[in-house]
Amino acid sequence: MSTPPLEPSDSFAISACQGWLELGNSDEATAEWEHLSPAARRHPAGLEMKWMLLAHRCQWDEAVGVGDQLVVCAPDSCAGWLHRAYAIRRAKSGGLQQAFESLHPAAALFPEVDTIAYNLACYSTQLGKPDEGWEWYLRTLQIANEPARVKQVALSDPDLEPLYQRIRKHP
Repeated sequence: MSTPPLEPSDSFAISACQGWLELGNSDEATAEWEHLSPAARRHPAGLEMKWMLLAHRCQWDEAVGVGDQLVVCAPDSCAGWLHRAYAIRRAKSGGLQQAFESLHPAAALFPEVDTIAYNLACYSTQLGKPDEGWEWYLRTLQIANEPARVKQVALSDPDLEPLYQRIRKHP
């Protein structure tokens, strides 16, 4: 099922919204988002921008709902799965275990997406399962376009600190 294209005015509003966010002005970004048509607000691009706005404002409980909508309306995209898990980890009613459980099915749906495996490595490690985290990290390296870059990022990621020694020793 393909997603219909956005109207030019909606594309412009989303671009403007993104620009304001990049400048750190979520008030102006929100004002631009308000210009979207009702159809664009339900479109994956509109929902993704809404998620970004909520994330910028650390409104994680609301961001979970937008992530849910993205998973439903864009099932062929991993973005909704990643956004939802990221928000769940930070939501008042969420946490690491819930984030792991929400993202885990996406690993089978998107086996080529290294970001999913990487996040599962982080969640597992932080849940006190370093061996499982290590397996997810190794999977990340196998599917990543730039494994050396992944290693560099991992060695500065506090979520993976319990794995630093293994990561350093791994070629």
